Amino acid sequence: MLLAFDTASRMMSLALHDGRQVRYEVTWHSANNHTIELTPAIQRALNQLALKPAALTAIAVAQGPGSFTGLRIGMSVAKGMAIAHQIDLIAIPTLDSIAADIPWFEGELLAVLRAGRGRICAQSYTWQDQRWTPQGEAIITAWEQQIQAIEHPTLIAGEIDENGYRALDTTDRPIQLATGAHSLRRAGFLAEIAWQRIRAGQVDDPATVTPIYLHQPGVPHP
Repeated sequence: MLLAFDTASRMMSLALHDGRQVRYEVTWHSANNHTIELTPAIQRALNQLALKPAALTAIAVAQGPGSFTGLRIGMSVAKGMAIAHQIDLIAIPTLDSIAADIPWFEGELLAVLRAGRGRICAQSYTWQDQRWTPQGEAIITAWEQQIQAIEHPTLIAGEIDENGYRALDTTDRPIQLATGAHSLRRAGFLAEIAWQRIRAGQVDDPATVTPIYLHQPGVPHP
């Protein structure tokens, strides 16, 4: 059984996946209470399936980008459990779990995450080999700058605030928005990516894996 959780932003998600199907999944909004909410959520998930922590064979965690505090908490718990139970740890880039939920679109995909102070973290993807493949690295930018940079048909999915919706509603750029359900970062997809990596023998070392933090020079972490 694989436990997956995403604490990269105020939208938290947790799932248990047995390699064939999601056995448990919950996603909720946290008012920056990651520290006190994550461990009880893990215990509730295990209790729901009548499992003990020893039944876990792997841990998957959202690696970032995202909130400095949220990522630190998630990575610390994941590393602690992996070391304590001597099980595999798989760290997955945060925005990849959004891309995993998006069906084929004739154009590009832009996955976004709120980065605080009106900024967003954005990652571009193109469709290759029946899946969305990241292009380049994730960046922190503002909605206006990101929208102006779009020249080709693009589907945007992820966390969009009211300023973002206002900017997107008035642009003439070739942009479409994913539905709310497809924009939700779900730990079930995080788990499925992790299982793919496990089967390919691609796991991380709990002693050395670190979160992916993004910030602009001179700008504190949100």
